[in-house]
Amino acid sequence: MKTVFITGANRGIGLALSKVFLKDNWQVIATCRDIKCADELNQLKADYKLLHVYELDITDYQQMAVLSSTLHDLKIDVLLNNAGLYGPKGYGFGNCDVGAWRDVFEANVIAPTKLAEAFVSQVLNSELKIIAALSSRVGSHTENTKGGGYIYRSSKAALNSVVKSLSNDLLPQGIKTVALHPGWVQTEMGGPNALISAQESAIGLKQVIESLSEEQSGRFYSYKGEQIPW
Repeated sequence: MKTVFITGANRGIGLALSKVFLKDNWQVIATCRDIKCADELNQLKADYKLLHVYELDITDYQQMAVLSSTLHDLKIDVLLNNAGLYGPKGYGFGNCDVGAWRDVFEANVIAPTKLAEAFVSQVLNSELKIIAALSSRVGSHTENTKGGGYIYRSSKAALNSVVKSLSNDLLPQGIKTVALHPGWVQTEMGGPNALISAQESAIGLKQVIESLSEEQSGRFYSYKGEQIPW
């Protein structure tokens, strides 16, 4: 039995990923900030004995350390950082909210790094040994031809750099890392005009993760398996 650890699993892509892995008989460790508000995730527990739900604010590093200690014997095949923040919308150059920028960087860059640090031993003890982080195509320097979006763009570019460094540091120990673009998804963040459903994204992401080779570690892929330039 394989195990996946998913942050921000109470809605959107995180919830869809939980469902897709559960249907394939994976053990799913799903985290969210407030279990009492995770109605759909809690309902899944009645149907899937392999689903375990824990509270975790990914920016609360003491809480993260306690959870890692609680799960110290667990073998995590895939550590999947899905949780994150988009930040404000509709602003332009000269109007970046500095406080919001710090919050987005905390959630999108620092927290995934600390998650990897907190659970690296559990990943090392697993069969697949994969650390995956949901990034975004807008974090690609090469594909940034429009400007704007300073807060979210810069956070995902920084996350991509973290993934690359993790690969350099951890691949010698057998851990593969990858940055993943989920597509423009119909979620609260993506909006109703997005192109694909959360389920379609989750199915593709799972396929990319399961087929990841050592040669692909430290790279950036879409949910369709297409490599995205930095």
